[in-house]
Amino acid sequence: MTGAVLLVLLAIEGFTILRVGRLLTLHFFLGMLLLGPVALKAGSVIYRFVRYYGGSEPYRRKGPPAMLLRLLGPVIMLLTACVFGSGVMLAVTGPGQGPWMLLHKASFILWFCAMAIHVLAYVPRLPGLLAAEARGVARPGGAATGRHARRAMEVLGGRGTRLALLIASLLAGLVIALLTVHLEGQWRPTGIPVHFKR
Repeated sequence: MTGAVLLVLLAIEGFTILRVGRLLTLHFFLGMLLLGPVALKAGSVIYRFVRYYGGSEPYRRKGPPAMLLRLLGPVIMLLTACVFGSGVMLAVTGPGQGPWMLLHKASFILWFCAMAIHVLAYVPRLPGLLAAEARGVARPGGAATGRHARRAMEVLGGRGTRLALLIASLLAGLVIALLTVHLEGQWRPTGIPVHFKR
């Protein structure tokens, strides 16, 4: 669920880059809003990593991602931190302060390339995963029956928990976005009001 929400929000954020002059407020707002779900996704990835390499049976049984995706994972985590971290620093410091704009642009280009591989690998599975989530089964096309499937569902958390975490992350991101969107004003020439462009 988190990945699907991120896919949509990141696509919209990517669209704002094409007209960043006119959509700067929306770019700022979405960038800050994304902090919540991005943190949730990073936390879940780290949690699965720790459980898998810690020898947890359901995670070991599910197995690791393909080797390329496993190698790409830490790179994506680092680049995501660079893109969002530099974006926050740009919002706080304003234009012309330090190397943040160069870091933001460079890390975004590298992040986009890495994420393209990641998305292409996982998007075909997304409809099945979302359908399985909606039905409450342990895996796409399967039923949550049997001792191992029930245990996996207990360990991996229920739909209610996942949905609550996703909503909480979106609300946290919304609060951050509402509290910081005014910082976009320092990127506009003096006297131009800050508002969402029509």
